Amino acid sequence: MKNTVAIIGKPNVGKSTFFNKLIGKKVSIVHDEPGVTRDRLYEKIHWAGKELKIIDTGGIEIENRPFQEQIQIQAKIAIEEADVIIFLFDGTSEITNDDMFIMNILRKSNKPIIAVANKLEDNQQFDYSWYKLGVKHIFPISALHGEGIGDVLNRCIEDLDFTEEESIETFNLAIIGKPNAGKSSLLNNLAKEERSIVSPIPGTTRDSVKSLVTIDDKVYNVIDTAGITKKSKLVESVDHYALMRAMNSLAEADLSLIVIDATQEEVSHFDSRIIGYALEHEKPVIIVINKWDLVEKETNTMAQYEKKLRNKFHFVPWVPFVFISAKYNQRLNKLYDTINMVRTNLEREIKPAMLSNLIMDIQMIQPAVPFNGGRLNIYFVRQEKG
Repeated sequence: MKNTVAIIGKPNVGKSTFFNKLIGKKVSIVHDEPGVTRDRLYEKIHWAGKELKIIDTGGIEIENRPFQEQIQIQAKIAIEEADVIIFLFDGTSEITNDDMFIMNILRKSNKPIIAVANKLEDNQQFDYSWYKLGVKHIFPISALHGEGIGDVLNRCIEDLDFTEEESIETFNLAIIGKPNAGKSSLLNNLAKEERSIVSPIPGTTRDSVKSLVTIDDKVYNVIDTAGITKKSKLVESVDHYALMRAMNSLAEADLSLIVIDATQEEVSHFDSRIIGYALEHEKPVIIVINKWDLVEKETNTMAQYEKKLRNKFHFVPWVPFVFISAKYNQRLNKLYDTINMVRTNLEREIKPAMLSNLIMDIQMIQPAVPFNGGRLNIYFVRQEKG
């Protein structure tokens, strides 16, 4: 990815607040709990007539906290992808061993590093211990109030190469479902790399994670959303934000993959609710039954399982069903073919003459109700773009 800027730093220094301020909307979850951002998040911004790609990452620490190893892997991938790195830290606190540890990682990348001291609002005093970093310049900012951010972006532009590239029109593909259904494993398979943390602990992905993937020469912007949990069971406010994020991702999608865990004894009412969310947004869906490798099978097991699901999801009889194992790459080609088939149908253009003939045939079979005593006459029909 060209002209990419990665935001790197410890937990709870304001990376997600900074990221949200840059893009002008709430994409990263902002919370006082350290380590809320676990995966790396991508968004595009425009500054001074230029387009930049921004990556938000989880907080790096030396201490062995939950998910820290995976978070460091995600951050290191972001560093590799970035052209410029913003090292963000709390400028009001004293420098720590964690900060020096991070700086050593960044220096090994041999990429431009922009040191940014955050939380310097309301006359907060800068801690001069940060000069131990040995950088030429430290940019003071307040991500909360948006102060000083323009100077940081100007510096980013100085270090980036804006040679024009052919723009690629992408198709948004959302992966949604209950926690631990295998959404992140599916995304990692599509992207051919670790884009989401994979863990047996439900709710590991709390943010919506985007990745560009190519299937049969077609480009897809795949969004792995946070696991959707019943609102009544939301204990942490963070999981409430994640639910909202999943719904927003679904609304932005051109197609949604609804991932269901095949090992569930019963398809829950909430699985129906998830599909209902997609239908409310008038989005086409594919139902993906994952973890099929864990199901004991007989000759008609798949057909019987699909029949049971279709009875449960009777309100969407047209929806395709695909059985896969994301973990073991089983039947993924079938899923890719189904995705491309649905996309082809969505992008199909029907000529006005064909539409006119169709309407005429319908009028012959079921004439429209007369209006003001007159017959309905249709002179021209054209397909509108969705």
